[in-house]
Amino acid sequence: MTSWHARSLEERNLLNPGFCSTLLWHAALGYASERKAAMAIELSFLVLPFVLHQQTRESLPRNITTSLATWLIEHPIVRTRLGERAASLKPFTREALVFGGSHGLLSLSADGVRANADMKKRVAAGLKPTSDEVRACAKRAEFLGKWLERAGGIETVMALLGVRP
Repeated sequence: MTSWHARSLEERNLLNPGFCSTLLWHAALGYASERKAAMAIELSFLVLPFVLHQQTRESLPRNITTSLATWLIEHPIVRTRLGERAASLKPFTREALVFGGSHGLLSLSADGVRANADMKKRVAAGLKPTSDEVRACAKRAEFLGKWLERAGGIETVMALLGVRP
């Protein structure tokens, strides 16, 4: 990773570990709301590529009843670009996982990633003064967690998206 001070202003704002770990927290929370289990670590590497890219985020379905396979048929460009985006965001996802884990936001284990529910009020308070776009990212990250849980096993999700763990 590039040292913090050597990063561009845009990179420090958009890809800072605090913001990215908050998005992972929302995704893990959404995942756990569908199934009382940790979100697989592999799935955490899909959160930033889906949520930080505005066109992809805004094209996500409005409810979890739309299957991932159906959505991908309607949005083929996402599938072609997601792997590339996931690879470029991999170091930032790792950094966010470490940051979230070391600050008590996330719990990391062999089972996967869990959102620390005790942080709910702090996360909500932290998001309150932010922009509409930041709050939209958090909301869609939570949706993504729910949606990916409904999409099937890790192997199925990765195969549909054309990415490898």
